[in-house]
Order: sequence, then structure tokens, then C-alpha cells
Amino acid sequence: MTKLFDSETNNHKSGFISIIGRPNVGKSTFLNRVIGQKIAIMSDKPQTTRNKIQGVLTLDDSQMIFIDTPGIHKPKHKLGDFMMKVATNTLREVDLILFMINAQEGIGRGDEFIIEKLKGVKTPVFLVVNKIDQVHPDELLPLIETYKDLHPFESIVPISALEGNNVETLLAQIKEHLPEGPQFYPADQVTDHPERFIISELIREKVLHLTREEIPHSIAVVIDTIKKMDNSETINVMATIIVERDSQKGIVIGKQGKLLKEVGQRARLDIENLLGSKVFLELWVKVQKDWRNRATHLRDYGFREDEY
Repeated sequence: MTKLFDSETNNHKSGFISIIGRPNVGKSTFLNRVIGQKIAIMSDKPQTTRNKIQGVLTLDDSQMIFIDTPGIHKPKHKLGDFMMKVATNTLREVDLILFMINAQEGIGRGDEFIIEKLKGVKTPVFLVVNKIDQVHPDELLPLIETYKDLHPFESIVPISALEGNNVETLLAQIKEHLPEGPQFYPADQVTDHPERFIISELIREKVLHLTREEIPHSIAVVIDTIKKMDNSETINVMATIIVERDSQKGIVIGKQGKLLKEVGQRARLDIENLLGSKVFLELWVKVQKDWRNRATHLRDYGFREDEY
């Protein structure tokens, strides 16, 4: 990483922080809370995050670059393999690791798998116990004691990413553990991902919210064009939703096109908020059979191993 410029203060701190954990423990919710706006999509469906989402928090005396990784899970296809490489590769290239767990759940095989991975890295690790607003305080101590016996965590911090409970305390502890360093990104930059990527994720999020069963994991979204309409400040966005089977195409479109229309209406509001402009959104649905197991399709849809 090339620094942007040296901080004027001598003790300015900066560093990269990886957020790892099982699917659906609240990593993206935490990232959005910290950054103050939506840059990572949220869903109650596991494995929502597929790429490495980078969020930047700039304070007067520090800059924290958070990396939200895909939830650790057993891969079932090439896309799953890609997601696991993204998640585990970040462990070697950061200054601090946040291992996030769900306070509502006991330790599972996924957590044990992550702890085994952590034993092979020298990076300091915080245990972040999320969703404490969903459990009685008396339930936290036995859970924390279980994890303490498995790994020498640098710190253990219970939080609620959704409610914001104790998040500031966690940020203060993160800053303490970061090295002195420069500001890597401009103060007003909150992510290193281009707008096209975020727009595609916002559309995918709406499909996740409105569909069920096999649909969520079998879709990808490709942005075809983003351009200003003639003689207007309105931005025209054309995007294609990729599915694996004809039956899935019918589900995403919905009866008389109602579901696809609802996806478009919901996504357009978020995209307008992101771009600060009126948006005309056109959505298409295309079948690409078994795309999650085809390396060429994965590359075409933005899943490039060489970038990670």
C-alpha cells in the first residue's frame, strides 16, 4: 500500500484491520456502523459478503482501514473456494484481526476452524462478541470463558453492532494497538471499491431480501452501463442479474414482473443516496448455467483471485 501523505502529527496512527467470523455474525453490520454509511450489504442469509470489502474510518489522529471478509464456511463450489481464499489471505496482511462471534450461539465447527487458522498467524487478535443486545448478560461470561481457553486473545470486547453498544470502546482499543503511520486515504473516502461494485451489491442485497431458498446464493449482478441521460441530471443505470437456472429466472422476475420491479424500486433509492442524484434503473435477468463453478464466469463477474 502506498501512503497518500504523511500526517502532520508525529503520533498519527494507521493500520489495516481484518474482520473475520462465521457467516451471519454481523461483520457487515459492524462495518457499516463504524463507517457511518452502507458500503457492505446486509442480509439474514449466510455468506452474503463475497468479496473483500474495505471501509475507511478517518479520525483526527488516526486512520483505520477495515476489511470485511466473507464468512468462513465449507466451500461447495469454485465461488466458495474463492471466498475462503479472500477470507484467509487477509490474515497475513493486516495489523489487527477482529474475530467476531454471535453471542446468541455457542462455539461451532466454523469457529474452531477459524481458531486453528489463527494459531498460524502472529497478528494480534481481538475477540468481538457481537449481538449482546439479544442475550442476557449472565450468558456472556460462560461463552467468553470458553473462547479464552482456546486462544490467547489480545482483548475481548462485547458489542452490539446493530444498536451501537460498546462500539466506541472497541474503536478506542483498536487505535491503541495500531502502529504509528501515515494517512493512506483522503479524509472523505470511505471505501476503496468503485461505485459500480457498490451499486451491484445494493441490487444483489434487494434480491436477497425478496427471495428465498436456493436463489440468494445463485445470483450475481453485473453493471452494464452507468451514464447521464441526455439533457438531464438523471443517471441511467443498466444492470443484469445472473442466475443459474430458468426456474430461478422466473422467480426473480416474479408474476407479471412484480418481484423484479420491487427489487428495482428498493435498489434505486439506495443508489440515489449513494450517487446523490436521480437514478433511472433498468434491470434484466439472464441465465448462465452453473456460473459459480466456471472460472471464466467468476472472472467476468468480478471474482478475481489474483487481486487477493
